Formats: sequence, C-alpha cells, structure tokens
Amino acid sequence: MEVKKSFEEINEKIKNGTAVVVTAEEIIDIVKEKGVDEATKYVDVVTTATFGPMCSSGAFLNFGHSDPPIRMTKVLLNNVPAHAGLAAVDAYLGATETSTDRGIEYGGAHVICDLISGKKIHLQATSPGTDCYPRKEIDTYITKDSVNEAYLFNPRNCYQNYNAATNTSSRTLYTYMGVLQPNMANINYSTAGELSPLLNDPYLRTIGIGTRIFLAGAPGYVAWQGTQFLTEVERETNGVPIGSAATLAVIGNLKEMSCDYIQPAVFEKYGTSMFVGIGIPIPVLDKDMLMNLAVENKDIYTYIVDYSTGRRSRPILGKVSYAQLRSGTVTFEGRQIPTTPLSSLSKAREIAAELKRWIQMKKFTLQEPIEHFGKVAKLNTLEEVREGEFEDE
Repeated sequence: MEVKKSFEEINEKIKNGTAVVVTAEEIIDIVKEKGVDEATKYVDVVTTATFGPMCSSGAFLNFGHSDPPIRMTKVLLNNVPAHAGLAAVDAYLGATETSTDRGIEYGGAHVICDLISGKKIHLQATSPGTDCYPRKEIDTYITKDSVNEAYLFNPRNCYQNYNAATNTSSRTLYTYMGVLQPNMANINYSTAGELSPLLNDPYLRTIGIGTRIFLAGAPGYVAWQGTQFLTEVERETNGVPIGSAATLAVIGNLKEMSCDYIQPAVFEKYGTSMFVGIGIPIPVLDKDMLMNLAVENKDIYTYIVDYSTGRRSRPILGKVSYAQLRSGTVTFEGRQIPTTPLSSLSKAREIAAELKRWIQMKKFTLQEPIEHFGKVAKLNTLEEVREGEFEDE
C-alpha cells in the first residue's frame, strides 16, 4: 500500500518528538540502504540548504520619529544611500548599493551585516521640510535595537539552478560569477547541488507562498515568487531543470539573524553582494517526493555558458553535471579545466544540520504553502521605447 503523509501528520510527529528528520545528503544513503518504499515510510522531513551570493537582497528599516519630525527624502547609512521614497522614516537598503566614499569596498550588504552584528550605524537624512514634518536634516546613530523594524526582504534568492560560467575571450572578465580567466582557463559555478532546496522539490509541490524557512539564522518565510521566476524550462527526466528556473522572494526578522549565516561580499572590479544562508524543510509526502529528495549531484546538470560576448544571450558551450563540477576539473574538448564554486558547501551543510536540530528540538514546524506558484513560460526583456514612437489610438 502506497504511503501518503500530510503536513498536519508530520507536524504532529514533530510536536511529539517522533519525527525522523535527515538532511538532503543523508537521505541518499538511506534510500540506497532501505529502498524507496521503506525510506518513504521511515523519513518524515528532509532539510535542504544553500549559502551563496544573492545580489537581489536588502532590508526595510523604520528608524522611528525624531522631535521635531522629519520626512526623509535622502538617506545615507554609513555613507551608503538607501531608498527613502516610502514614508517619513521608512527606507529600503539594497545589498548591492555602494558607499559614496569607499566605492564597492563597502556597500549595503556591509551595513546590513553590521546592523545584525549589533554595531552602530551612522544615519544622515535630509528633507525639504513640510508643515507636518518641519525638520530638514538629522545626523545620528542607530542600532538594530533602536529602530522600530528591521527586516530582510529579498526579491530574488535561492535560484533553483544556475549556469556555470566561463570565458573564451583573450582578456580577463570581472563578473558576478567571479573572475573568469581568459581562454577558458576556469569554470565558476554557484549551487549547493544535491543539498539545494529547489533542486530537491523540482516542481515546487511543498514550496510556495507562506512556506516557513531558515533565513540567515532566523525563522523566515517565502513571501512571493522571486523575480525572474521561471518554471516552463528544459528538464532532465528526473524533473530537475537545466540552468536557471524558479526563484524565491523571502522575508525575515533582521534583529534575530546571525552573521554566521549572512555575510557581505566584494567581487573584484564588479561590486558588492551578500552571501545569504537559506534552509528549507521538505516533508516526505509520498514516494514521488522521496525520489526527488534523493537526487544526487551526478543527476543534476547545468549549462556551461560563455560570458565573453557582453550580450544577454550568451553562447552555451556544453552541459555538465554537478558531480563533475564538484570534482574540481571538467574535461572539455580534450582539456582539463579547473572549476571553482562561489557558494559554500560546508556552510550549506551547517545550515541543513542546524535546521534539522531545530525541528528535532520542536522549535520549528512546517508550514504548508498558503498558495502555490503558477507556471511561467518565459521572461520578458527590456526593450527601448522612445517617446513619440507609438501613436495614441
């Protein structure tokens, strides 16, 4: 008889302390030992994780009102501009925003992580002044404890898959995929592979709006589909997409986060980014779910893409498995090419283990999606439209 489980049943087992929780790496050996049917009965939750650069990240902050009050129109945090076109004392700080005096060596990601670590942040704000907000400038310091709200809101995190990058040109390229040496001297990639959340639930059966997650050391949630979300893509027979596909928009309380699981980064001659740690628990609802969760690096593929053209549509040079990428070299046209991960496998393992511990200690239960994501067949591209090009009908 086929095993079927529900979120409610699994949560009850978590509350009773009887749930069997393993990581996405551990489940592979369990399936090999017990077989799919027995493993489906035995395991209740599989924890997945990733820790890599996620540029589309940032934080909403509410500073609190001064006396007399000010409606901030321009805001600097440690000389990093934040967007203040929200309300009187609200602002959004993007992770990739750079400092006015230190350039890419210090940016929004650094400010966010300095806030999380408890450091004082220099706040400077100006305003034209109004009758209800007469103050025109303020120069002070804030901490995560002094502000009313501070929450991470990341529009695009946790790519389901992503291409491996290389460079066939004769010059060095400095990119968000790291430094790409000339003449295809290296291949860079960024994923936790068989540990990565969306690769373990390729059709997003258990991940949607409202899903409870581990976000930078604190409980968080999936708020929406991530920007550049795509589901109707080429897939392997096991359902795993080849190259980029779905993404997640995530939210969580910055005040509860830990710099053990979120860190600023500077990419040489490119800019500032932020490493974000995300863990997602996936319930073993049935045999099909278990088979997805037992996916191995040798069965997860991505494209090798040439970044040297400078155009959006980059040439695809070949296809490679994450087992090959993880080995440290890839054979391409008779050459042994070194490979380098941008994401941290050791940190992803740490996050998966920590989330497993939270569940085992009854500190974390699963949240069934409030709403599942729809299917998206294509992404729009920006086309230039000039004034007067189209006549009003």
